[in-house]
Amino acid sequence: MGHSALVLMIEDEEPIRRFLRATLESQGFRVRESGTAKDGVLQAVMHRPDLILLDLGLPDGDGLAVTKTIRKELASPIVVLSARGQESDKVAALDAGADDYLTKPFGVGELLARIRVALRHSALAGSGRSGETSVYEAEAGGRGLRIDPLARLVQVSEGGAAREVRLTPTEFKLLAFLARHAGKVLTHQMILKEVWGPQHQRDVQYLRVYAGELRKKLEADPAQPRFLVTEPGVGYRLCEPSSPAS
Repeated sequence: MGHSALVLMIEDEEPIRRFLRATLESQGFRVRESGTAKDGVLQAVMHRPDLILLDLGLPDGDGLAVTKTIRKELASPIVVLSARGQESDKVAALDAGADDYLTKPFGVGELLARIRVALRHSALAGSGRSGETSVYEAEAGGRGLRIDPLARLVQVSEGGAAREVRLTPTEFKLLAFLARHAGKVLTHQMILKEVWGPQHQRDVQYLRVYAGELRKKLEADPAQPRFLVTEPGVGYRLCEPSSPAS
């Protein structure tokens, strides 16, 4: 993905900006920073960063409004960093156009992992590769998962032996959508709209039933899922691929 990627931090707390700058520059990223909503939007439009780290609690404006404004101009991934940990805040940020959400305090390892995932998605989109045709492969807890959208084939493997998993058309559509955005949190509303249509955006229980069925077919222990992870009150995340899709 090229660690020379430009990251714009929009964060009003200077100690956090210093910490983030040191962390990112140690990984080879180029960094710009802003402490206000107005300047943050201006820098985003002027410098067109590869990724934006955005705090929601800015002194001159709300981060959700900043997200919506930037999203009208740029497709750059936005990772929200906020002390607001309520589920409703996470859903609102993701629905506004953010790509991910980390609640303060967070670990450096998790932050860098989320940045890598966001940049990978952005690079795939920019290269013109379609998530509809990319093969997804991941490993978790000694178990492998492979999804081939073109062949409509899903396989799980363990101990070197692979077996095909039979899914209903709706289960496959749900899994393929999650795989297309693997590593990214998808809200209940996003998933329901894509898989079942706008008229089902409130049918969260419907989605939970299908997620449960997928786990029975894919996970070694459905009660402790390693592939299809729940973001409580927000939505679901399919684990990041173990290697770039091909």
